[in-house]
Amino acid sequence: MDLSLLLIAALSAALSGSLAQQDGSICIKANAQSCGECIQVSEICGWCTDEKFLSEGESKSARCDDVTYLKKKDCKNIEDPRGSTEITQNKDVTVRNKDGNVKLKPEEITQIQPQKLKVTLRSGEPQTFDLKFKRAEDYPIDLYYLMDLSFSMKDDLENVKNLGTDLMREMREITSDFRIGFGSFVEKTVMPYISTTPARLINPCSNNENCTSPFSYKNVLKLTSNGDRFNQLVSQQQISGNLDSPEGGFDAIMQVAVCEEQIGWRNVTRLLVFSTDAGFHFAGDGKLGGIVLPNDGKCHLENNVYSMSHYYDYPSIAHLVQKLSDHNIQTIFAVTEEFQPVYQELKNLIPKSAVGTLSSNSSNVIKLIIDAYNSLSSEVILENSKLPEGVSISYKAFCKNGVRGTEDNGRKCTNISIGDEVSFKISIESQKCPSGGKPEVITVKPLGFNEEVAIELNFICDCECAKKGEPNSPKCHGGNGIFECGACKCNEGRIGRECECSKDEVRSDDLDANCRKPNSTDICSNNGECLCGTCECKKRENPAEVYSGKYCECDNFNCDRSGNLLCGGHGRCECRKCICDTNYTGNACECSLDESTCLAKNGQLCNGRGKCECGICKCEDPKFQGPTCEVCPTCPGVCTEHKDCVQCRAFGDGEKKEMCQKECSYFNLIKVKDRKDLPQPTDQSFPLTHCKEKDANDCWFYYTYAITKNSTKEVFVVEKLDCPSGPDIIPIVAGVVAGIVLIGLALLLIWKLLMIIHDRREFAKFEKEKMNAKWDTGENPIYKSAVTTVINPKYEGK
Repeated sequence: MDLSLLLIAALSAALSGSLAQQDGSICIKANAQSCGECIQVSEICGWCTDEKFLSEGESKSARCDDVTYLKKKDCKNIEDPRGSTEITQNKDVTVRNKDGNVKLKPEEITQIQPQKLKVTLRSGEPQTFDLKFKRAEDYPIDLYYLMDLSFSMKDDLENVKNLGTDLMREMREITSDFRIGFGSFVEKTVMPYISTTPARLINPCSNNENCTSPFSYKNVLKLTSNGDRFNQLVSQQQISGNLDSPEGGFDAIMQVAVCEEQIGWRNVTRLLVFSTDAGFHFAGDGKLGGIVLPNDGKCHLENNVYSMSHYYDYPSIAHLVQKLSDHNIQTIFAVTEEFQPVYQELKNLIPKSAVGTLSSNSSNVIKLIIDAYNSLSSEVILENSKLPEGVSISYKAFCKNGVRGTEDNGRKCTNISIGDEVSFKISIESQKCPSGGKPEVITVKPLGFNEEVAIELNFICDCECAKKGEPNSPKCHGGNGIFECGACKCNEGRIGRECECSKDEVRSDDLDANCRKPNSTDICSNNGECLCGTCECKKRENPAEVYSGKYCECDNFNCDRSGNLLCGGHGRCECRKCICDTNYTGNACECSLDESTCLAKNGQLCNGRGKCECGICKCEDPKFQGPTCEVCPTCPGVCTEHKDCVQCRAFGDGEKKEMCQKECSYFNLIKVKDRKDLPQPTDQSFPLTHCKEKDANDCWFYYTYAITKNSTKEVFVVEKLDCPSGPDIIPIVAGVVAGIVLIGLALLLIWKLLMIIHDRREFAKFEKEKMNAKWDTGENPIYKSAVTTVINPKYEGK
């Protein structure tokens, strides 16, 4: 194995051990004096119940430690109770069809699973379980329509009079079990909200309008499946009036929520439609009318009319949120566009609520209700009841289409359709044992639904071995304590490992003398405390480091070190002296007697080029390096040997592309921008090879290969390939065309020149022949006379 990998493995092991020691110190620092105290510190802590576990000088609290360390110390019996989760009711979620023949009662439909659990908690150890939610088809719905009947809602009332049958018909598409109810509100019947003059109390409206007397809240129709009855009673309603703009709607909402019997709520989906064109009064506004008593959140309906509006103040928003949640009511605010921003802010404070824009005359109220219901029912949000002190709960959601949520988003899933199933992973953790340690019951439920999961919490506050404790045991210095879990639990006023000492006798000169080494003045070697004449050694931050001995004169951490490791990592420290493992020697166990690490591939020690000293090759030839003197960076062939690995790691190409990670991770790769950035031989204190290699595309890449003094292999590579540039087509074509044209022109010029020379030669020849001509220029050169003269050769002139 490569030396660098060995170093990494060693460092990882050391780091893991360090972290474990750090966690273990939690148990040691707690100074637990009993098993019950120990298991409350952390889930990693255990208590050793072996009677003879403690060595001389160790305190009783040393029994409490990380379970792993207790096993390393050869503890045979460790008390380490664990928590558990048991499902006690696990009815499957209901698979139901709206068109089916079997009609189930609301209480027979299950949408959440499981229903009951028993969870046993140990401090610091979370317990996790899965919760499943499935939105059932054809689930019953109760809808209560709460309407503002102040004068400004006059035209809206006309449109609501036929709401019952129309809404019933639309909701039948969603569920076959639908009921509807109606209520109305105006304002508190005291000044300054209404006029209290006798005439205005009879008819609060002006301009000869026929209005009914003002009222706070009136339950007109209990929830019913008879849509015609809804239309009939709503048609009989009359508008009323008040003085101020905000209305007393919060009083009405509170009564609708808490008066379950009068309203007729069932344990099904509960919808409250709140219709208004104005704002609202809330807690504190009642002082204007002299009302100072806070709302008590109880039902006060007499003859279906709220009778205590003049006595109790308006409820606060937080109070409403609590009551709506307790009674599983989902609220739909149907308000005019003017008040949309106000109710949007209110929606953000009330879970499982929606806001819809109501037209000026409420003509769109049915569509608004359907849309709001679909929006509310497509979202599931989990909430839990109040948790006991020290208990925390966390959620993780597994929603549709692989969507996951954690922390705040772990409580909810959205876009859930009918028949969809989602799940949640819920973890419960206790940080301490509650006072008394009695079982507690908490609930987890989806907001707006009547179903819930009941969770019984049981707490592990003591160890099982404590139940077998022996009071006034003779093992505890004559009955001065309870012997439990392998140790003495001292009575009040007694201390010591065996309760042998009274708190009043802890310090005295006679007892201190027993804690000094001969010829020494140091008590417990300054590494402990003298209690009852016996040294109790100090505890270190690291639980693996301990003082020991009768006078705390020994320790296991002040031995010689090698490679920053105690006893070189190949031995143990006993009383400040290394006890080396087999095949190791030296003061710090730094020298290995095993020569197998020096064997080269050819079977020679250090490749025949060095000596093996303490398991490490000392190379005698400076050209050779590495753990077995086999590496020669300056020898020929280095570049070719590493070419494929450098190519695949630097450029993701080459013959080893597919096996790059497996075969080419033996060196550290460093990329540089330019060749001038590559390290030079003069810059290094170790041999370095410069390489230039070509890939399959005839591109060159440049790199250096070196092995540093600590045997780390380093490769510096230029990050860009040096590829030959391809031909430039346009210049070539232009050059060819230009060449052809130039050659043509040259040929034409040559031809012209030759013709000129030829013509000149012919002209010169003509001129020469002209000059040589013998004819008389006055006679016709072609004329011949007709007279022929003959001369007799014999004639001599006689």
